[in-house]
Amino acid sequence: MIPLHAQKGQHFAVFGLGRSGLAAARALILGGATVTAWDDAKAGRKAAKKHSIPLDDLYEADWTAFDGLVLSPGIPLTHPKPHPLAVKAQQSGTEIVGDVELFAREIASIDNPHDRPRVIAITGTNGKSTTTSLLTHALQKCGLKAVVGGNLGEA
Repeated sequence: MIPLHAQKGQHFAVFGLGRSGLAAARALILGGATVTAWDDAKAGRKAAKKHSIPLDDLYEADWTAFDGLVLSPGIPLTHPKPHPLAVKAQQSGTEIVGDVELFAREIASIDNPHDRPRVIAITGTNGKSTTTSLLTHALQKCGLKAVVGGNLGEA
């Protein structure tokens, strides 16, 4: 878990508490941010409680209180139409970000470029898990420290 210190002191709404949303909420809290989280599914809310992530119904929240909304992957921001909470965030001027954006900001906040970790991001429709596993294996066989993140690796 990488604490997101670059967001310290900010208040984030996190919507969608699957693996990605839970990890983002936990990393924000570890970095000193305030988090208010919600998931429409009872299982997501139960998982948040297990990790002591504060819950509140974001449909009823005061959106002027948030510095950002972390929208989990798979929740529509634009297509086919924005999710109602994305609309609330947009109407209040609340920035909408994803977990990868938060991670990128954390890396960019490290002053000395030599201290920044090297990151390989793998995207696409098919083959991401296989490509990630093969690349990690190859890097490790070459004697490099390689760690898998995202929805495959460490949370």
